[in-house]
Amino acid sequence: MNKSKIFVLVFTVLVVLSFALSACVPQTTPTPEAPVDTQPPAEEPTMPPAEEPTQAPAEEPTMAPEPTEPAEATEPPAEAPSGAIKIGFLAGVQDPFYFTMQRGAAQAAADLGVELVVQIPDNWNATVQTPMLEAMVARGDLDFLFLAPVDKEAMVAPLQNAQDAGLPLLTVDTFIGDGNYFDGPVTFPLSYIGSDNVRGGLIACEALAKSIGEAGKVYIQNVKPGISTTDQREEGCKQALENYPDIELVGVDYNDDDPSKAQAQVEATLQRVPDLAGIFGTNVFSAQGAGQVVQNQGLGEQVAVVAFDATETAIEMLRSGVVDLVIAQKPADMGYFAVLMANAYLDGVTSIPPRIPTGYQVITIDNVDDPEVAKFIYTK
Repeated sequence: MNKSKIFVLVFTVLVVLSFALSACVPQTTPTPEAPVDTQPPAEEPTMPPAEEPTQAPAEEPTMAPEPTEPAEATEPPAEAPSGAIKIGFLAGVQDPFYFTMQRGAAQAAADLGVELVVQIPDNWNATVQTPMLEAMVARGDLDFLFLAPVDKEAMVAPLQNAQDAGLPLLTVDTFIGDGNYFDGPVTFPLSYIGSDNVRGGLIACEALAKSIGEAGKVYIQNVKPGISTTDQREEGCKQALENYPDIELVGVDYNDDDPSKAQAQVEATLQRVPDLAGIFGTNVFSAQGAGQVVQNQGLGEQVAVVAFDATETAIEMLRSGVVDLVIAQKPADMGYFAVLMANAYLDGVTSIPPRIPTGYQVITIDNVDDPEVAKFIYTK
C-alpha cells in the first residue's frame, strides 16, 4: 500500500475515533440485560508537534470503530517489502485469546504493508515476559512495540527502559499503572487498547445473579492479584453482587493462570460449599477449570457458570448446558488497531487516543449460531 493510501486510511479512522458516538457494547439478548456501554465523544485536544503527542483524558475515551472482521482472515499476510516498518507484538501467554489478537494484528500489517514481529510467552509471569521484552528492544530494528503487560506494577520499569531506549509503545488488553495514560501515575505509553473490564465484570455477574434467581452462594475464580484486567473484572463482579442482598460471595481463589490449579480450587470450594449456586471465571483458564469441574461432577443443573472469554471450549460448555453465558472480548480488534495506531504514529499522526475501548459480545445458547455473534469466538 503506498503512503498516500496509508494516510487516507489513518485519517479516516482517526476522524471516526474523534467523533463517533456509537458504543462498543454487546448485542442485545433476552437474558441477561447487559449494561449499555455508551460514552460521549471527547473534545478534540490541541496537539503539539509530532515528537510529543498530547493525549486526551482517559476517563472520556473516544470510541474506536470495528475493523472489518480481521479475525476471519484465512490467507497468510503478504510478505512485507524490504525496508518496511517493523512493529513488535509481545503477547501475555499462549492461549486462544492472544492467538486471535495476533491474527487481527497480522491482518492490519498486511493491509498496511508493514512487518509484524511476534513473541508469545508460554507462562503468564513478569519474570518470563521481561527478558523477552529486553530481547525485542535489543534487536535494534523495531520501530514500535505493542504488548499485553502481565503485571500492572512489575512491568512499569522494564517498559520505561524500552521507552528510554527509543522504542515507542502502547499496551493492549492489559495496562500498567492505572491505565490512565493522560494524567495517571504512568503516562509514557501512547495508548491503551482493550475492554472496559469493570463493566465486563458487571455484565458477567449481573447475568450470573439473574441465572441463580437472585439468591444463593457465589464464588469467583481469578488469576492473580496485580493483573489489570482480571482485577477489574473481580471488582465489577463484586459491584454487581452488592445489589443482591440474598446473594453471598463465599470466596475468591487465584489459580496463576493454570487450568489444573483452577480445577483443584473449584473442587475444594464445592466440598466446602456443597450448596454453591454460581461461579464467575474471570479469564480463559479460570472459566475452563470451573466449567470442567461442574461438568465432571454432573452439577450443571445446580451450579451456574459464567465464563469470561469465548474460547471454543467455553462455547462447547455453553452448548452442553454447563456454562450459562459467555462474555466475548474482541482481541482481533485490539491487535488490528494496535498496528494501525503504531503505523499512524510513525507516519507523524499526533492525535492518537490514549484509550481505545473495544467492547464485548454476550454469547448465549440463543445467539451462538448467529454468524454475526459466532465471529467473536476465539480460535487457536
